[in-house]
Amino acid sequence: MVAAVRKKGPVEVPEIRVGLKMKHTRLLKGLTLKQLAGLAGCSESVLSRIENGNANPSIKMMHRVALALGMPVSGLFQENGDPSGVVMRQGERPMVGTDQIRRGKESRLEALIPSGRGNLLSGYINDIEPGGGSEGILQHEGEEFGYVLDGEIELTVDNRSYQLRPGDSFYFRSERPHSYINNRKKLARVLWVNTPPSF
Repeated sequence: MVAAVRKKGPVEVPEIRVGLKMKHTRLLKGLTLKQLAGLAGCSESVLSRIENGNANPSIKMMHRVALALGMPVSGLFQENGDPSGVVMRQGERPMVGTDQIRRGKESRLEALIPSGRGNLLSGYINDIEPGGGSEGILQHEGEEFGYVLDGEIELTVDNRSYQLRPGDSFYFRSERPHSYINNRKKLARVLWVNTPPSF
């Protein structure tokens, strides 16, 4: 799989083409585009655009497609770095963008933990542009922990909203309905950890 490279300061960050991984996994599982669209509850045209690199999925869409493929969202990320899975160096970690970019609300996820089989954790730095977020309610098995590195987000769990600032942390069971949004005018950066790796 070929990853695009997006410059970020003096280092080059590999940007993952989720669509290629999605298509590859779909074909390995013997699913047609129509079958996967039915399982994920979306249209064939949306999946086709994602698979062909003409659109990036939203965070919510990545959850739905990964669930339909029987894998965590982290399975859609290409592994890079140390083959032993111990170290993921700055500038070599996989990064994926969401479809919110066309509306100026991009979110970027930088993987901090290799997406190997059998991992009990997944961890990311989630860069959330103003107006960006989960684009709807998420709900899945597991636990989530987060720490706000920069900026602010509004986290909603069980219909209760919390405004989080740098230094604030959060934890909740992922089965509880949850969503988040950056409702400020500045980029927010959140360290986000899930177990098991549903994301």
